[in-house]
Amino acid sequence: MTKAKHGLMLLALSAACLSAHAAAPVSPAKQALVDQVLKLWNIDTIGQSMLQVPVADAVQQARAMLQGRAAPEKRDAAMNDIVGEAKAFMADATPITRASADKLIPTTIAPLLAERYSEEELKQLIAILESPVKKKFEAMLPEMQKTLGEGVAADTRAVIDPKLQGLKEKIGLRLRTAVTP
Repeated sequence: MTKAKHGLMLLALSAACLSAHAAAPVSPAKQALVDQVLKLWNIDTIGQSMLQVPVADAVQQARAMLQGRAAPEKRDAAMNDIVGEAKAFMADATPITRASADKLIPTTIAPLLAERYSEEELKQLIAILESPVKKKFEAMLPEMQKTLGEGVAADTRAVIDPKLQGLKEKIGLRLRTAVTP
């Protein structure tokens, strides 16, 4: 056998072993544990989370664009319309991203969990996800974030507000320069 044929045979054998390994069946008990982890994790909301950032950025950019350029009543009316459009977009897009996640999770995330976690580790992960202490902590997150945010805002307002105002003025000047013929 030539070296080239031998190399090709080894390559084919390696590929066959890899594909057999990748397609290794998962026991029903382990699959049930993987399914339970996925249910507890609520990963199907990832699409909604991904949409929230650009939508919030678009609303914030619109708010900044209108600041100082429109009369308060027109600005407020425009912002109400923009926020309404953003909410309508999220209401329309969320089911689409959730359906996509629900479709992809079994073929992407579930195999990763099955491959990288033993049944014992999956049981431990379930115990963590079901933990009353974890649930209590997660329930406190909005309050903690709000409290910290308010504290940081109060603590830094004297320094940050003038800087933020300066930034808004610079952006406003740049926008006016860009739109002035």
